[in-house]
Amino acid sequence: MKRSNITGVAAILIWLLPLIYFSKIYAGLPQSVALHFGLDGKPDRFGNKTEMIWMLLLLSTVSIAVYFLIKYLPKIDPKKTAGYSSEVFKKISFALIIFLSGIQFFVINSSVTGSFALDKMLLPFMGLFFAYLGNLLHSIKPNYFVGIRTPWTLEDPDTWRATHQLGGKIWFIGGIVITITTLFIAAKPGFIIFISCISIMSLVPVIYSYLYYKKHQK
Repeated sequence: MKRSNITGVAAILIWLLPLIYFSKIYAGLPQSVALHFGLDGKPDRFGNKTEMIWMLLLLSTVSIAVYFLIKYLPKIDPKKTAGYSSEVFKKISFALIIFLSGIQFFVINSSVTGSFALDKMLLPFMGLFFAYLGNLLHSIKPNYFVGIRTPWTLEDPDTWRATHQLGGKIWFIGGIVITITTLFIAAKPGFIIFISCISIMSLVPVIYSYLYYKKHQK
């Protein structure tokens, strides 16, 4: 079996795992389960356990749709620019299916235990995901679908390359910082650090792309 086929089968199995797990424990769940949690990890809304079914089906549908969309972008891109990053897109799509399936496990586990470990589970998990994406950013070629798509990066290939090199480093470092800090500090300061890192990871590459473009246009 080809490597791409093996990866595809693995992705489908990973996608199915949360649904299989939930089907196994569904009968043992109480009729009323926690459906929403505050920053302190305590439930602030309860509902019928059947709501969990629709929630997980929605998450699963979004998960598999995003997986196939990213994986097959080169085939649907009318300008064919996405084809230059087809291998990177496959890696991103596989990481996304793992990430979104992990989110579903967190949701299910929270309803079972009645608490949501935002600081010690979800945020570190998200940090690792951002670090992984940062490790791939520099490999993404100019396209209209995935990457740091500002008017200046889309206009100039050199601006795209420089922005993604910087952005990749910032995302990798930001992801590692989120993972480590949220594991070892309290929930509220950890969440503040998380938001701060996300803001830096989002804004700095955008600002840099504008400054780089203006400087080199002159």
